[in-house]
Amino acid sequence: MEKRTLGKSGLEVSALGLGCMSMSFGYGPAGDKQEMIALIRSAVEQGVTFFDTAEIYGPFTNEELVGEALAPFREQVVIATKFGFDCDSGKPGGLNSQPEHIKQVVEASLKRLKTDRIDLLYQHRVDPNVPIEDVAGAVKELIQQGKVKHFGLSEAGAQTIRRAHAVQKVTALQSEYSLWWREPEAEVLPTLEELGIGFVPFSPLGKGFLTGKITEETKFDSTDFRNQVPRFSEENRKANQVLVDLIGQFAQQKKITPAQVALAWLLAQKQWIVPIPGTTKLDRLHENIGAASVQLAPEDLRELESAASKITVQGARYPENLQKRVGR
Repeated sequence: MEKRTLGKSGLEVSALGLGCMSMSFGYGPAGDKQEMIALIRSAVEQGVTFFDTAEIYGPFTNEELVGEALAPFREQVVIATKFGFDCDSGKPGGLNSQPEHIKQVVEASLKRLKTDRIDLLYQHRVDPNVPIEDVAGAVKELIQQGKVKHFGLSEAGAQTIRRAHAVQKVTALQSEYSLWWREPEAEVLPTLEELGIGFVPFSPLGKGFLTGKITEETKFDSTDFRNQVPRFSEENRKANQVLVDLIGQFAQQKKITPAQVALAWLLAQKQWIVPIPGTTKLDRLHENIGAASVQLAPEDLRELESAASKITVQGARYPENLQKRVGR
């Protein structure tokens, strides 16, 4: 698979990474551990070198899964994980980016990941109670100690990115970005380009919606996060089908799948964008990886852009309590 470099950092990864969250958390019951290990190892065999996890996924079980799966390939892969939630107090929804806490989290993550360094360490959400300069300073110390290689932010706003970058160079920002969530284009992408920071879109398939496999009739498991997301209400799914239909028509013309159109569109936006679609299914993994070899011509992109820009997606992408934590 083609490789890409995240910004000016020199961190080289496969053009598509693998988001591992859904194997343990978020979209219904956790997958079978041995099947998920086999899936991660299959991704390595197909050229994926970039794997994304976080301590909160589980909590903790996803890091353990990723650590075990990648142990035989550790020198060939880049592992990204995240700190920033208070997973130890029994209230895992609370934020905690106190410098001492960050250092404790890293020690625990290193053990779970069966490694001596974290290649890319993100702050999972900006903590309003801790100046971002203090967060960046704590990660800088961890980098000096060799426990962390690169610093990242997730869902941070442009001003926070600038302030953090002034203390410790930010290698990558991870935020949601796709054909149905394009807010980063306004302020965030220009800021990243200016500073030489890479961009790692999560939910590049709109939490599954852009694959065309979710309709207004779809019923989610009771533990599935999408039950709380306004954009996934039955009414909004029905309204948003128009975007999926557009992508589906485009996919038919190109003889590829809707998911491949959505991923190829992201890859075509900038050379320093590396999407991390997640899956628990081998056939979906193959399909997503296939998107890395899809070349959309400039006229294809213009056509898709023009049609998509006329569609207003209905519904917020997060429930209100979570929306308050993004773009700070």
